[in-house]
This record gives sequence, structure tokens and C-alpha cells, in this order.
Amino acid sequence: MEPRWIDDPTALGELVGELAEEDVYGVDTEFQGERSYHPRLALVQVAWSRGLALVDPLAVDPSPLARVLDGPGTMVVHAGDQDYGILERACGTLPAVAFDTQVAAAFLGLGTPSLAVLCDRLLQVRLAKGDRLTDWTRRPLDAAQRAYAASDVEHLLALHERLVERLDQAGRRTWALEECAARLARDRSRPDPDTAWWRMKGSRSLRGTSRGVAQELAAWRERRAEATDQPPRFVLPDLAMAGIVQRPPHNREQLRAVRGLDGRHLRDGAASEILEVIGRGLQLSADALRLPPRESTDRSLQPAASILAAWLQQRAAELELDPSVLATRADLVALLDGRESRLASGWRHELVGEPIDRLLAGDAVIALGDGGRRLLLLERPRG
Repeated sequence: MEPRWIDDPTALGELVGELAEEDVYGVDTEFQGERSYHPRLALVQVAWSRGLALVDPLAVDPSPLARVLDGPGTMVVHAGDQDYGILERACGTLPAVAFDTQVAAAFLGLGTPSLAVLCDRLLQVRLAKGDRLTDWTRRPLDAAQRAYAASDVEHLLALHERLVERLDQAGRRTWALEECAARLARDRSRPDPDTAWWRMKGSRSLRGTSRGVAQELAAWRERRAEATDQPPRFVLPDLAMAGIVQRPPHNREQLRAVRGLDGRHLRDGAASEILEVIGRGLQLSADALRLPPRESTDRSLQPAASILAAWLQQRAAELELDPSVLATRADLVALLDGRESRLASGWRHELVGEPIDRLLAGDAVIALGDGGRRLLLLERPRG
């Protein structure tokens, strides 16, 4: 189907009117994020029961699509985590309801397949290969590029129908929808600049005034990167930041000698700002220091976590579930440590959380079976 090209407000308004009452519609986005603080939306692909459209956000404000996202329809995506954040920034809202075909596939024992693999396995459709390195911000897009972009949404509605049918047969539609809703509800806000230093390599090993310098310098880099719309590493390379934290320079000559720094990082007043930031960091009080959270997990639980992780892997295979949707090691460790865990409620608790609770209470044991090939969770003999 030939996709409709949308590059003016009138055409976008007509598209929104068509989509607003759709029960199901598919969406994908193309973006560039290598040279900006936030990914730059370059294209929005839309599929619905009567057509395909490509919205050019470089020519028209895409925010009217918020009416569709807020509407009663289900937005179908594939591996939509990045799409959600980009659409929220562009349109000011998230979809009310989303169905992620990759997430749904994981509940059917299909792993976490690419869109091409899923189309091939469920629809016997081979997606055309395209240039994955296309610069989607360049115009005009040729016919091949438009066709390739449209193919990312062209089969989403058919996939949704096939996946829902199979989920219903397996009795797992509710599980998949709950997981899709949880992915949609994830916190996508940018981290507090004052905690940006936690992401520095070796941040937990810093001591004394170096921690204050790290906190102030990383926060400055984060804020300047957002204000100038460039990646933080363009403002100050990681290597240079590590060097400054380890041996803070006190003047411009010492600053210019820092490994990884060159003139472009010190222009437009940056050199003066960095030296000022270093001074604040050296004087930062203990009360103002934002320390990384301590690792609260009892290390003595690690052997139990390893055994249970092996059992969970086996349990996922038995249930024909992708292990990552059943439980992560972090879920397991949190449950063992008495912290909030996805295994403490819902279908995950029924399948694995409750058996683990019985293990922890001493009412069950794990034993080897089938000549050591399987782990068996058995009721503990009494008496």
C-alpha cells in the first residue's frame, strides 16, 4: 500500500480525524540521537485499517496526534520503549493503551524477536531489507526510504490480531496486557543532575573532596548539555571528567593540560565555568553531597539467588515464557531481601513467587532430578 505523506497542518488534521475513532492503530518512529541531548524525532509512521501514513515532524508540528494517543484506540508498537518517550516529548502525552508485539511474543515462547523475525514466523511475510544507517532527518526521502519506513508499521495490525488469538488460546492475554501497561508506565524522566555523577565509572570508590567535584562537575555537564542540545560527552568527555575529578586543576593552564580536553570544550565561557564548578565541588559540604544508594542486598543471599535463578530459567522453559518477562535476577534478589518485587503479586507470584515463599518458609525444598538434568521443587517431608 502506498503510504500517504503528511507534511502540512491540513493533511495532519485530516489524518487525526480518521485515526481518532480507530479501535487499533500501529505506530513507529524514526529518530536521530547521536548529536543531540534528546533524540530528534524525524518521522512518525502510522497504520490503521484503511491506510498507511508517514508524518514529517520536520515540516509539521506532530502534537495534534495527541488526540489519537488520548483516544479509545489501542496503539500497537514493536519494542516501543523508545517510541513512548519520543512521542511523549513531541505530543505531550503517552498513548492511553499500548500493545507491544515484542512483549506479547515473549509470553508465547517466541523470545524477544525483531519485527522482521516475528512477521516471518507468524505472517510468513518477509520484510524488505533497508539501510539501517539512513539519516532520517535528511529531505527529501526517496521512494525506497519511504517504503522501508512504512514497512515498520504495515503489518502491525495483522501481528496484533494473530498474537491476541494465540494469547487467548494460551490463557495469557491478561498477563501480556499487564506487562505492556507496566512498560508504558515506566518513569522516563531525566535523572536529577545532582546524581549524574553516580553513572561515572568508579564513582563508588571516590573519597573526600573528589566526590564533591564529581557531583558538581557532572551536574554542570548535564545542565549545559540540555541547554545546548548536545550529548553530555560533547560538552565534556568522560576521560576529561575523570581526570578533573582525580586531580582538580586550579587554573586555566592546568585545565588545558587535562587529558581528553581540547579547545572546543573550553570555548564560550566553558573554561571559566568549569573552574568555578571545581571550586564549588571542593567546598561542597557533607550535607549537600548526594551519595549513591548503598547496595542493600545481603551478600549471604547470593548462593540462594544463584540456585533459584537456575530454577527460574528452567521454569520459564517449562512454561514457554521468555525468562526476562517471567523474572529478572533483580526481581529475585529483591524478593529474597524483603524488598518490593514483581514476584510478590499477580501472575508472577502465582507461578514462581508463591513457590519461592514456601522455600523460604521451609515448607519446600529444591532437589536434583532426572540424573541431575532438572531442578525439582518439592514439598518438604514432615516428621
